[in-house]
Amino acid sequence: MPRQAQPSATSPYALQTAAPTPPRLTADSLGRSGSNDALSKLNGAISELKALSAAPMLQRAVEAIRAEDAKGGCEWALKALEQDEHSGFGWYLLAIALERAGDFASSITAYESALKLLPDHAEIANDLGRLAFRLGMTPQAESLFRHFLARYPDHPEGANNLACAIRDQGRHDEAVEILRPAIVKTPDIAMLWNTMGTVVSDHGDFANALVFFQEALRLDPAFPKARYNLGNAKLLLGDAEGAIVDCEAALTGVLAEDERQMMRLARSTILMALGRIGEGWDDYEARLHPQFNERTEFMFGRPRWEPGCDLAEKTLLVVGEQGLGDEVLFANLLPDVIERLGPTGRLILAVETRLVPIFKRAFPQAEVGAHATYIIGGRLGRAAPFADAAADVDLWTPMGSLLREFRRSVAAFPARDAFLAADPARVAHWREVLRQAPAGPKVGLLWKSAVSRDSRHRYFSPFETWAPVLAQQGVSFVNMQYGDCAAELAIAKRDFGVEIWSPPGIDLKQDLDDVAALSCALDLVVGFSNATLNIAAACGVPNFLISTPGAWPRLGTTTYPWYPKTRVFLPPGFGEWGPVMAEVADALGAFAAER
Repeated sequence: MPRQAQPSATSPYALQTAAPTPPRLTADSLGRSGSNDALSKLNGAISELKALSAAPMLQRAVEAIRAEDAKGGCEWALKALEQDEHSGFGWYLLAIALERAGDFASSITAYESALKLLPDHAEIANDLGRLAFRLGMTPQAESLFRHFLARYPDHPEGANNLACAIRDQGRHDEAVEILRPAIVKTPDIAMLWNTMGTVVSDHGDFANALVFFQEALRLDPAFPKARYNLGNAKLLLGDAEGAIVDCEAALTGVLAEDERQMMRLARSTILMALGRIGEGWDDYEARLHPQFNERTEFMFGRPRWEPGCDLAEKTLLVVGEQGLGDEVLFANLLPDVIERLGPTGRLILAVETRLVPIFKRAFPQAEVGAHATYIIGGRLGRAAPFADAAADVDLWTPMGSLLREFRRSVAAFPARDAFLAADPARVAHWREVLRQAPAGPKVGLLWKSAVSRDSRHRYFSPFETWAPVLAQQGVSFVNMQYGDCAAELAIAKRDFGVEIWSPPGIDLKQDLDDVAALSCALDLVVGFSNATLNIAAACGVPNFLISTPGAWPRLGTTTYPWYPKTRVFLPPGFGEWGPVMAEVADALGAFAAER
């Protein structure tokens, strides 16, 4: 950066570091920093500054950005700033080039400096807002988009961007009220229809989302993000064949590398839903691409494992990734890895802190510790501090990458009832405690996600739809739902006349080792795929899993290859909970009758 850079902390729109939001199923179209229109305006403004020594360098920066040469854009903007460190246009062009290059932290600083020097240039606030949005800083993005829209109240892009920021904060009705008048004023803007589709999609109404995405494509057939969104909606409605066609078409039209990797990651789940598992895991590597916005930066100085690497007698560091449930799910392959390492090989496992005791017990031949996650320049970084002293590590890998070699087909999944293990003493303890519960087979229930900020609730049925399940006689229901569930427990007792018994002395969110033991003391676990159900299934507990159309972990089957003791129940369509809950109720009744 040029010396004496403008201090971003003085900007009224300064951005605070915040964690990125989880990856979205829908792609937002918020315009692009340094669009042709914006660059033309900049060029016009620069042409009026010809007397300044920096003007030719600024124009060269514009030309480089137009040519998709981010490195050249940075170099020319920096040269201009060396001539005049207070050039707002120089800072603005540097910000655009840095953002195109993927250096978001430096780009934020440059945008803020430009906005301070050019406070009336509202386009800068719009561009800074877009970058903040990409980094998951939605409240800051909302403020910046409002600044832009105040200057240009009828600008469709301003309304579009503000609606996206508001939607991501869960204020869907407000987002609709911003989009509706914008669409009425400018019905030919495909971007607005696409964003309306994402809002509807967030509510799980994929059938109507299809209509909005299709209208966006009618207006602009070469709109890759709308095509991508259409494909994802089709996948969630169970049409994986249609989804792959749309995703492939979107990939041929997208230019930005970060968007390409986002779409590759989506294609990975579609391929797996089609049973093309090996290809799916290959595309799954997009999550680690340097230009993928949501990637986690793994901070290890050793060579990374690649498929085909000889593991015999090696020391391998395997790092958990994604969510808690994924760390458990992917651990399915660890016994195979240990076998490949051989008797003189060594496995080091870095997993989420709460999982350490379970993994230590399951893999006593491995060194197990907790990974640590940091926020660095707006991105997630992951390290394994306990393994820093292990200078003899030969190779390291994110756990999910091993799937490319060890699980390329359904046939590669072993018929292994369990690969994690609960503490036998705690299992005996919980069997004794469960005697306090009502009589009958002990059935653990899980009915929701504790996370709602990323619209995860779409994959969980409303509690009221559990009525036929709770109506089964002779069953002792045990609460396994972590988080605040007092309202649902009260509804079950008041409206259904059923006590869902809560086990005493356990934190179902934090005490995961004890959750494993409690699960093993139960006769059955019933619910949706969350961390608890994955732990129970990985420990070999019989379970009923309520899945959804297009769910990739089924790997194109009607079963769940990861867990042989899992029985899958699938609704006929997305959100059609009635039929599947009736099916679960019948199966539970039959299960209870056999006990």
